[in-house]
Parts: sequence; structure tokens; C-alpha cells
Amino acid sequence: MLGSMAQHDPHDSSLLRGACAVAARGAAAGLALPFLLLTLSTPALSAQAPCAGTAPSPAAAADCTARNTPVATVAPLDPNHTYSLTELIDLAEHNNPRTRIAWEQAKQRANALGVEKSAYFPLLVFQAIGGDQRTISPFPKSLEPQGFNMVEIPIIQPGLNLQYLLFDFGTRSARVDAALADKIVGGANFVQANQEVAFRVATAYYRLLTAQERLQATRETLKTGQTTQDAAEAQLANGRSTIPDVLNAKAETSQDVFDMESADGDEKIARVELVEQVGAEPTPNINIDAMSKAPLPETLTVSIEELIERAVAGRPDLAAQAAEIRAAEDRIKVAKGAYKPRITLTASGAQTSIWPTADYGALGRASEPTWSAILGVEWRVFDGGARRNLLESAQSQKRQAQDEYTERHDRATREVWTAYIAFRTALKKQQAAVALMEAANESYGASLEAYKYGVKNLIDVVTAERQLAQARLSGVSARSQLFLEAVDLEFVTGNLLRSLPPATKLEPKDGAAK
Repeated sequence: MLGSMAQHDPHDSSLLRGACAVAARGAAAGLALPFLLLTLSTPALSAQAPCAGTAPSPAAAADCTARNTPVATVAPLDPNHTYSLTELIDLAEHNNPRTRIAWEQAKQRANALGVEKSAYFPLLVFQAIGGDQRTISPFPKSLEPQGFNMVEIPIIQPGLNLQYLLFDFGTRSARVDAALADKIVGGANFVQANQEVAFRVATAYYRLLTAQERLQATRETLKTGQTTQDAAEAQLANGRSTIPDVLNAKAETSQDVFDMESADGDEKIARVELVEQVGAEPTPNINIDAMSKAPLPETLTVSIEELIERAVAGRPDLAAQAAEIRAAEDRIKVAKGAYKPRITLTASGAQTSIWPTADYGALGRASEPTWSAILGVEWRVFDGGARRNLLESAQSQKRQAQDEYTERHDRATREVWTAYIAFRTALKKQQAAVALMEAANESYGASLEAYKYGVKNLIDVVTAERQLAQARLSGVSARSQLFLEAVDLEFVTGNLLRSLPPATKLEPKDGAAK
């Protein structure tokens, strides 16, 4: 579904379709995480993105990025269009520079693999020389009256030079394996970059959604405050209230206006941040779908143990680090191979044409094939410790890569636990927020009604009004936080934009479970 626009060689189109078909099927199967909002249309978007972040493996992503070239574009945002989260993520994948940077880095690693593979082929160089040479040689005067002989030799010699490494005890193979592991690293990093971009867009999207709902909550609170002020003024007119009560109600209304203006500014800033994450020039001119009726994540579908296993198996950063260990092992083989001999073949063939002239006597002309062939053994006997230091450095890099994998594994486990706990907490907070909103709404209604009958004073009404305002904001925060934690749970387990079933289940809608 997602990915930057690309150019590719038409001769590679059939290979490209084969390499990326699995990625498209993976996108269609699982990209549409239910909490990413019921509007995802993966098949249509997949056709636009041959190197999507939905590639089922780093190897598939590496192959696809190697065959294609990303094209820098600017997100064509339409201020009159209402964007879904799916559309925004797709725009980001096409336009966010981070995806193109990761793409180019993956492509460079794939090219490095091609360079290492070329060592298995002979090096053939065409060379053509042309020149003229004059020499003077002493000569007996009995044979040469001048006592010397001067010869001029023009020459033309086109030819081919061949250099071929026949055997090197596995050094080339180790270099190729290391480059292949580096290519996998590039593919994993590309998938990771796509996931991070999608996560950032989703986060910015929900922040904007939260800001919009908070703005709406402050507007409702302002209406509530105006209702309280009207009641206080009506009671004053009936002689059952005091001027301080009216002034207190007006102060609360003014505070509500202040809160509404502040929320309005935050909402516009959230628009700018979302546009920036998409990859367009920052501007507040963007509209998103409200999603006010979208069902909430209701419960987890897998255990914490399964979530950790999913993260270890699916996170691209762990896959990249595992490939780094493999590359480090191959570099050790390369360093050890430097202790062994190399068998090489060097050959040349040319057509040599000369037509010499001498100041005394006649010389013959020639245009004949000339050649040479040398089979050599090269064995470095002493190098001042260079090979030893290279080997120790390679071994150190392997230990470092292993320690980094352990560190990343532990961090991934911690992040999964954190996301798991945060989601469960957000779920309980959402349930509490619903109960709080119901209680606060009933409390305010009862307090206002009692105040109108003179049973309660204005302080009780204002207190209930503040509780209702806080309940509205708490409900907005809890709802968006639940969505965010569900997205984060998919992100830390490596399943964002991937094909595995989501870790959460939506609440029933219209009598049917999702």
C-alpha cells in the first residue's frame, strides 16, 4: 500500500512484479489495522507503491529497493479534501524524505553486493598504444662509417589485458556473504523507516483529532458556562441571587472563553505538525475525517508472551542487527583469508605493428600477434601486523554486534511490556472517563436545577460545571490515548504495516463484533 514513487528499468518489470507481489498481498491482508480506522483501501494504494513498507521480509524490501529509484515529490495536499489516516500515511510514504533516505541507503548496500560479486569475474582491459622511438647505438666503424647506428621505430599496438583471480581460499565468498548481509540490513532499515513514518503520521493524526475534540469540548463548556451565567442573572432578577454570584459566573464564562481560544490555537498547531509529518510544506490548511463514531479498541487478542515473541520475530531493527552479526562473522573470514595465498592468472594479447628505419642498412617491417601468460602465486609473508590487527578488529566488531543485539532485544521486550501496560491502562481510563462523564453531567444538571429552585447556591453549580468540563477533557484524552496506545502496540511489536492479525479487537458495532 505504502511507499515512495519510483522509476525502474522496463526490462526489470517482470522481476519487479514477482518480487513485490508478496508485499502487495501482505498489505491487502493486514495493513488495515482495525483501529487505524476502518477506511483503509490497501489494494488500490499498493499498485502505486512497488517498494512498500509492507514487504513481508527485509530481503524482499532489499530486492525491491535495489531495482527501483525513489523520486522526490511534494505532497499535493488539497485544502478542500477531507483526508483519512490511510491517505495521509500513503502521502507520507511517497513524500517524506526519511523514506527516500532509507531507500537510497538500501540501494547503495545492494550495489555494494554487486561490486563484491564482480570479483568472481575476470578483469579485461582494452589498451591501444601508438608511438615513435629513436635510439642510437655504438657500432664498429668497419661496419658503420659513422661509428654508430640510429634506428627509428614507429609502433602501433592494440591489445587486451586479462587479470583473473583463480583461487583465494574463500575470501571472495566471505566478502559476498558480508555484502549480502549488509543488503538485508538495508532492507530492514527501509521497512523500519516506513514503519516509523507511518507511526509518526498516525501519532500526529490522533493528536490533531484530540485537539479538535478538545476544542469542541471547550465550546460545549462555554455553552455550559453561559447557561450558568444566564441562570445567575435570572436569579438576580428574581431577587434570589447576588451580584457577586453573577460576577463569579461571568468570571467562569471568561475562563471558558480563554480555554476555548487556547484550544483553538493548539488545534491549528497540531494541523501544522501533521502536515510536516506527511512531508508537505507545513501549513494549517488540512482537513481530516472526524472519526467521532469509530469503534474503540476493546481488548487484547494475544498474550504478553505472544506479543514479545512477535516483536522478536518481526521487528525490523532486530532483523537488521541479526544481519549485522552475520556480516561481522563474514568479515572475520575475510580477515583470516588474508593469511592464505592467492592464485592469479595474468595474460595479454596484442597486434604489434612496427616499421623501423635506420640511417645505414635496411630493417624489416612487422605486424604480428604478440602475447604473454603468467600464472602466479601470491602469499604475503610479512606485513608488520596488518592482518593480525584486521582480524582482531573484525572479531571485536562481531562481539559488538552481538552485544548490540542483546541490548536491542532487551529494549524491544521493555517497549512491548510498556505498550502492553499502557494499553490496558488506557482501556481502564477510557472506561472510567465514560463513567466520569455520566456522573459529572448528572451532577451539573441536578445542581443547576436545584440552584434555580433556590436549594443550592452558585458555588455548588460552578463546582459541578468545573467537574463537567474536566470530565469532557478527560474523555477526549482517554479516547485518543486508547487509539494511540493501540497503534504503539503494533509499532513496538513490528506489526505496523505488516500482515499479522492486530493485537487488539474493536468493540462491537451495530451488534456485530469486529
